[in-house]
Amino acid sequence: MNSATAANADTVVGASRSDAVSLLIIEPTIIVAVADPLQLVRFYDDAYSKDPSQALLYARWRALGAVGKASHVLDLCARGGIQPSSTLEVGCGDGALLCELYNRGFGGLLAGVEITQAAVSIARTRAQIESVELYDGSHLEVADRTYDLAILSHVLEHVPDPPALLAEVARASRAVLIEVPLEENISAKRAPKRDHAEEVGHLQRLSRSAARQIVARAGLSILCEVEDPLPLEVHRFFATGRRARAMATLKWAVRGSLHGLSPALARRLFTVHWACLCEPPAG
Repeated sequence: MNSATAANADTVVGASRSDAVSLLIIEPTIIVAVADPLQLVRFYDDAYSKDPSQALLYARWRALGAVGKASHVLDLCARGGIQPSSTLEVGCGDGALLCELYNRGFGGLLAGVEITQAAVSIARTRAQIESVELYDGSHLEVADRTYDLAILSHVLEHVPDPPALLAEVARASRAVLIEVPLEENISAKRAPKRDHAEEVGHLQRLSRSAARQIVARAGLSILCEVEDPLPLEVHRFFATGRRARAMATLKWAVRGSLHGLSPALARRLFTVHWACLCEPPAG
């Protein structure tokens, strides 16, 4: 398992209490070689602490990803009428998204929780974030409705029981925003894509219907949602050389155009990112 590649992903949150990963039966899932909660933590510790030669590259990658994720947060919250004075990110990784929200003057008091000490140590160095705490991946040690907004960005695909984690996060907040990659498609079923998903710790391969089902099983309702085939900068980030950059640009153009014409067909062919703003039950 390549820890440098694993650093490409946001850190997992929501380790199971069982001795082995028990995959949620929603739709097809990715079965990975991560067998227990402690192994999950070690896996993501390695992603943030090993291979120093790659640390800067992946820090830049996470910062680039945070730009698009923050845009989704602001867009959905504007549409949902959410103006939080306090925001919690569950699975905050190195804090890139929280910092991007701070730079845009959004979110009020910003806090994060993580299961891996390596990521917590990095995030705690960021002055933009009020607090970052280590937690067990299942329970938040805060009272009900402590935060105006909670964010689970690229987290639910990493956990064995997404509805349970989402329900716990919803308990602690007045609104929840989630984002996941929709990987139940033809492209993601190819062997290299499956291998990459395993390397970055994905336990769930979700369709949009499966993601919506997670929200429903957690007892939440969707206020608004957005899809993103990803910007040019993301497609070209790892491309080296003129040919590779040209191919990445072509890929971006084709995918963006197809998604604009037929989002349903695009979702069947390749991975897009899906985000939604959710509301817990009243009371």
